Amino acid sequence: MTSASKQPIRLSVLDRSRTRRGEEPAEALRATVALAREVERLGYHRIWVSEHHGVPGVAGSAPTVLAAAIASATSRIRVGTGGVMLPNHQPMVVAEQFGVLAALFPGRIDMGLGRSVGFTDGVRRALGREKDAADDFGAQLAELIGWFDGTQQAHRGVHARPAEGLRVPAYVLATGEGADLAAEAGLPLVIAAPRGEDRMLAAVDRYRERFRPSAQASEPYVIVSGTVAVAATAERARELLVPEAWAGAYSRTHGEFPPLAPAAEVRALEMSARERAAFEQSMKGHISGTPEQAAGQLRALVERTGADEFLLATSTYDRAELLDSHRLLAEAFGQVDGASASM
Repeated sequence: MTSASKQPIRLSVLDRSRTRRGEEPAEALRATVALAREVERLGYHRIWVSEHHGVPGVAGSAPTVLAAAIASATSRIRVGTGGVMLPNHQPMVVAEQFGVLAALFPGRIDMGLGRSVGFTDGVRRALGREKDAADDFGAQLAELIGWFDGTQQAHRGVHARPAEGLRVPAYVLATGEGADLAAEAGLPLVIAAPRGEDRMLAAVDRYRERFRPSAQASEPYVIVSGTVAVAATAERARELLVPEAWAGAYSRTHGEFPPLAPAAEVRALEMSARERAAFEQSMKGHISGTPEQAAGQLRALVERTGADEFLLATSTYDRAELLDSHRLLAEAFGQVDGASASM
């Protein structure tokens, strides 16, 4: 029996502070904080924010700063990062930032960590990092944990205050070798549900087989992330996927990730053959439908993966529809009583 079949599915949210066409980044950041308040009321377990640099369509560039704003605006939901890209930073600085968060909001802060570096040469130069910085992720991760448990102080004579002695749960985002590193470090794994599941399932199996219990986690813990669009009809739910699918297609064909545009405008575009192929590919592999349909698809995915938790990474142009999608899914899993939510 998988862990997923032993208990109700735990649902969480990842929000990247996606900008909409014509709006300022500040609007997207404020909307993320507002969304956090609403998904807390809807019974979601945690909300995470991400780190992107120099991306026109994403306002979330400083996740620990944004996490502080969210934690201040909420009272119960866990708050964290999905994630801080550790190769972009000195581990001691990351420890200090999360130490401050954990000191201010005890028992509510998560430290989700990724191994990606800046997407372009210009961004990497601005961050002072080389493309191969991710190769040292394992050592960086060990150092970061060491600043919390005091082992770094033992041979450096430096204390990372207020982090030292605090317990901030760490999670590894699986990119490349991330699953293996999470297993070796004895940390929970966060992995995206791709359009083809075989590689993901193999990575999850390998993670569980190689997991080494640690002070952070005594047994494997898997969070699967992905897009889930829910609406009153399957047709409307599918339309919620269009804005983000087009942004992804545009990024692959033009090299720039744009702000979100309304679905109707995307549908009316005269796409090139290359754009159309990329768009259609981007529309595949997601969970969408009515509450009953989406809940059934999600349960099946959790059963296949044995996931302990699902992290919704959904974006769409209309924020009211996004919130409604989260509400309908929460209701389908019995997390709320059906009361309406408002941004």
